[in-house]
Amino acid sequence: MMPYIHDTPPLSPSSSTSLSSTASSTYRNEKPEPELSPTAIRRIFHHESDILIVGAGILGTALAITLARAPHNRSVTLLEKSLKEPDRIVGELLQPGGVSALKELGLEDCLEDIDSVLVCGYEVIYYGQGVEIAYPQNTGRGEVNKRLWKSGRPEGRSFHHGRFIRRLREAAMREPNLSVVESNVTDIVKSSQTGTILGVNCLTKGEKDVYFGQLTVLADGYASKFRKDYIPRSVVSKSRFWGLELIDAVLPRPLHGHVILGDGAPVLLYQIGTRETRALVDVPEGLESANTKNGGVKGHLRNVVLPSLPECVKPSFERALDEGKLRSMPNSFLPPSVNRFPGLVVLGDAMNMRHPLTGGGMTVAFNDVVLLRELLRPELVPDMGNTTLVLKQMERFHWRRKGLTSVINILAQALYSLFAADGTSSVTDLKPMLKRPAVALTACGAAI
Repeated sequence: MMPYIHDTPPLSPSSSTSLSSTASSTYRNEKPEPELSPTAIRRIFHHESDILIVGAGILGTALAITLARAPHNRSVTLLEKSLKEPDRIVGELLQPGGVSALKELGLEDCLEDIDSVLVCGYEVIYYGQGVEIAYPQNTGRGEVNKRLWKSGRPEGRSFHHGRFIRRLREAAMREPNLSVVESNVTDIVKSSQTGTILGVNCLTKGEKDVYFGQLTVLADGYASKFRKDYIPRSVVSKSRFWGLELIDAVLPRPLHGHVILGDGAPVLLYQIGTRETRALVDVPEGLESANTKNGGVKGHLRNVVLPSLPECVKPSFERALDEGKLRSMPNSFLPPSVNRFPGLVVLGDAMNMRHPLTGGGMTVAFNDVVLLRELLRPELVPDMGNTTLVLKQMERFHWRRKGLTSVINILAQALYSLFAADGTSSVTDLKPMLKRPAVALTACGAAI
C-alpha cells in the first residue's frame, strides 16, 4: 500500500533550506537539497504550477513525468484521489507500439520488477481451430523500432495493472519538478470574468484545499466526473467485460494473447504473471443466456463460455468460476473531441475510448504523451498561461493523433462487431477472412 504523498511540510515559505531537507528526506527519500527554487516554493506552498494534472493513471502520470523533465522542465502537480495500488481487470496488455512509446519516453523501466510477461502475438481460435498471428515487423515508432526488440521481433508486455501503475507513480515521485498529492478533486475553479479554467477545489486528508495551474489537465479516466461539462459527446456502452483470474492456466500458445470465438461474444485470455492468467468475457446488454432465470452472468459463463474454451483452459477457468471472484468493467466507446476551453485540456479515457478487445488503450495513451511532448515544447509554447496558443496546439494534437488513434478506434469497434456476430460460416470459410482482422488486431499495437 502506497502512503499519502505530499511534498509540502507544514513550514513557512521563509524556511526554504529546512523545507528542502524535510521534503526530500521525509517525502521523497532523496538526498537533501540546499535550497528550493522560487518555482518549487510556489508549487509547494502556494499550490501554483505550470501544469496541474487530475488523475495519476496511465496517461496522467506519464504526462506529468514527461513535462517535468528536460527539455520542458515545467512545474507540475499531479493529483490522485487514492495512491493505493489499483486493482483493475483491464489495462493489463501493452501492445508493441505502446512499449515502443514508453521506451521513447524513458519509462521502460516501469515494466520491470512487476512479474510482467512477454507477448509475441495472438492466437485466434474459432470453434476450436486456431490461427497464430505474430506481431508484424513494422510495429513500433520509427527508429525506436529498429533497436527495441531483443528477440528480433516486436514484443508486447502483459502484467497486473496495479503493479504497473505503482511503478509509474514511483517514477513520478522521483522527479524534482513534480509534486504528487493524494487529494480528491471536487470541482473546477473558473474565472468569473473570462471563463478561463484556473485550477481545482479538492479535499486533502479531509480538509478543503485548492490547486492552481496555468494549464489544468483532466485525465480522470473512463468514469470521469467532469467529462459531461467539457465533452459534447456521450459515452456509449453496450456490453461489459466480466473478468476472472485463472491460476496456473495452460494456454494453447504461451506468450500470446488469445481470442476465443464460439457461441457468444469473444473471450480474451492472456497471462499477467508467472501463475496468473486473465480471462475477459464480453457479455452484451440483454443477453438471454445471462439473465436471472438462466443463472445470471455466472450461469452464462458456466453453460455457454466454459464449453467453448480449449480443453487445456477449462480446469483453471472452472476453478476460478467456482471461487466466484467475478468483476466487471463497461466496454465503452467515446469519439475524440477538440479541446476548446481556455486553461483546460481533457485527455485519456476521459476524452476518447474504444472497445478494449484489441488492447489498444494504453498504446493510444503513451503515443498521445509522445505527441504532446513535441507540441508543448518550450520553444513552441513558452508560457502555458497563453491559452490561445495552447488551444491552437491542442487542435493540432487532435488532428495529428488521428494517424494512429483513428486506426485503433475504428478497428476496435469493427473487429468487435465481426467477432461478436453470430454466424454460420464453416471454419474453412472463415479462416482466410480471419487472418485479415487478426492482422489488423495486432497492428492496433503499432505506432503507424
